[in-house]
Amino acid sequence: MGRRLFGTDGVRGRANDAPMTAETALRLGQAAGRYFTNGGHTHRVLIGKDTRRSGYMLETALIAGFTSVGMDVFLVGPVPTPAVGMLARSMRADLGVMISASHNPFQDNGIKFFGPDGFKLSDAAEEAIEALVEGEPALAEPTKIGRATRIDDGRGRYMEFAKTTFPRGQRLDGLKVVVDCANGAAYRTAPEVLWELGAEVVPIGVKPDGFNINAGVGSTHTGAAVDAVRAHGADLGISLDGDADRVMIVDETGAVADGDQVMALIADRWAAEGRLAKGTLVATVMSNLGLERHLAGQGLALLRTAVGDRYVVEAMREGGYNLGGEQSGHIVMTDHVTTGDGLIAALQFLSAMVETGRRASELGRVFPAFPQVLTNVRYGKGAAPLDAASVRAAITAGEARMGERGRLVIRKSGTEPLVRIMGECDDPELLRSVVGAIEAEVARYA
Repeated sequence: MGRRLFGTDGVRGRANDAPMTAETALRLGQAAGRYFTNGGHTHRVLIGKDTRRSGYMLETALIAGFTSVGMDVFLVGPVPTPAVGMLARSMRADLGVMISASHNPFQDNGIKFFGPDGFKLSDAAEEAIEALVEGEPALAEPTKIGRATRIDDGRGRYMEFAKTTFPRGQRLDGLKVVVDCANGAAYRTAPEVLWELGAEVVPIGVKPDGFNINAGVGSTHTGAAVDAVRAHGADLGISLDGDADRVMIVDETGAVADGDQVMALIADRWAAEGRLAKGTLVATVMSNLGLERHLAGQGLALLRTAVGDRYVVEAMREGGYNLGGEQSGHIVMTDHVTTGDGLIAALQFLSAMVETGRRASELGRVFPAFPQVLTNVRYGKGAAPLDAASVRAAITAGEARMGERGRLVIRKSGTEPLVRIMGECDDPELLRSVVGAIEAEVARYA
């Protein structure tokens, strides 16, 4: 069947507009509860959220949905998305749910599902749940209605787990670290973990009010962390997004290292230690060509997937790889976690600083990135520009002009009438010319 509710990362939209309504959340709870109810044991679901005001509404509706079909609900409050995967597995829940729209503004919200193994659900599982949403719920008998319980130590459990990923015997003493929590889910978790490991911590974006998540702070607004690093003379800046599953690193000069640079650093170190499974890093088609060339020069491979951290994780699980991620800052290390984890990725970077004694500016520039252009072109209702012969010809001509000096990734948005054009090339002028020609051709269908 077609997917109406689920996108590439759960269900997402503007709060109180379909599909992000209390009614839909209730129906999703009933459907997911029915899908995961099997066997004679007491069925459990764990729910976490970020700091958006609408999280209260969706959390309450999900509780009603799950309990109405006989599932017990455990509420852990504001925690990072990776904490939900970890806690669902460690607490033997049948299902984990994170209420968050990640790096989006407060007006949006989303619902992400994790299976009992802590990994995000497959496309097939999401489609099965969506089919159940359309049907009648399997309501429990009055004696079998579930109950809801608040778990007070969920955040603490995750913090202790995060610290175990930092090498035993290492400390952050003497390092001043800015951490920008985007007024989101990690507003207490990340500063406390860093402080407990010995760092002098300068926290920003740690005063959520329900409306300021990702507002001028966080991994999509790194200027806040850059300014704080410079103002405080910090050794490092860590910029998380609203649900803390992605990170950008700011060095002591204020330069920003994206997910590609962080993955390259970790891949190099793990390969040298014999820890990089099959000598391969998994990333999406959006990762910079410079990353691919760097890995090849180290005798390592880059396996590319479709855009979306869930597709990275699927490829990692299928191929037995243990490191992957996205340029946007999702870093997945399946030796530790089941999804992107900004804090744990930052701890890997800090460990490299402690072990080598090198500055962040030396470690965060692993390879020279190819110049990259990203642009979105809106098209008119009913148009299909990527099927047009003239657009296909422009793309073919652009690829021929760049040859092996660059590449193009052109795709239709899954949520909006947009064609997303990404190009990269070692010649910036040629790159602008190629992308401009394709952009102009697509724009004819506006």
